[in-house]
Amino acid sequence: MDLHKTSSRLDSIGITASTLCAIHCALVPVLFTSLPLLGLGFLANAWVEWGMIVLALLIGTYSIGLAYLRIHRQLLPLSLLIAGFTIIILGHAFSNGWAEAVIVPTGGLLIAAAHFVNYKYSGACKHNEHKLELEEVAEQI
Repeated sequence: MDLHKTSSRLDSIGITASTLCAIHCALVPVLFTSLPLLGLGFLANAWVEWGMIVLALLIGTYSIGLAYLRIHRQLLPLSLLIAGFTIIILGHAFSNGWAEAVIVPTGGLLIAAAHFVNYKYSGACKHNEHKLELEEVAEQI
């Protein structure tokens, strides 16, 4: 199993899931009354929201945690991930209406940024590892 390829795919999925979550959280309060007319009333269900949050948490923890432990050891992606989920949870717990529609998507976008930074760090480290391997081979010769 190629860890870099797996991490890259998970980061792509994480960026997509987090961005969709942010869009969902921003648009549902605005379109709340028209969702049933469009056949999309299920999007306003709390289970859908929490399902998206849990999915993003699972993907983010696995992808960024694994890349941190095995590839880059950079704290920025982990910090962005934790900050994003903290903002989402606090936004859901302590705000409502327009404030929630601004705060929660901000957390989702931070999670997407965490995946993007993780993707960049993982790619950069792959190049550096290859460079180190070449230097080790050169030293042996």
